Amino acid sequence: MQRPIPTQPHSGLGIAAFIISLSADTLLLGLIGIADLMEPTHDSVATTSAPTVLFGFIVIFATLAMVLALALGIAALVQTGRHKLFGVLGTVLAALGLISSLLLFLIGILTMEG
Repeated sequence: MQRPIPTQPHSGLGIAAFIISLSADTLLLGLIGIADLMEPTHDSVATTSAPTVLFGFIVIFATLAMVLALALGIAALVQTGRHKLFGVLGTVLAALGLISSLLLFLIGILTMEG
């Protein structure tokens, strides 16, 4: 008689990291698309308009969510007795999102007039 092979459960931290990083990356990608459609203006009043400020807050929120996802992903990777799949996916997606977010910040800083 064969004994069933015990399976390790997926890490809850890894699943949370994956969901948060996927959501934040999707939000950031959508914001990039919206920013591409926004009409560029060189008016100093336009940079402090409500939609522009809201856009900036959402980018900061998505970046902070990626930092949280990265921390959860790393915590999932060091857990013992759990599958690492979602921890790896969450960590990789969060790291890629953070790199792209930092590049966006750098591009924004470099293109500012002043």
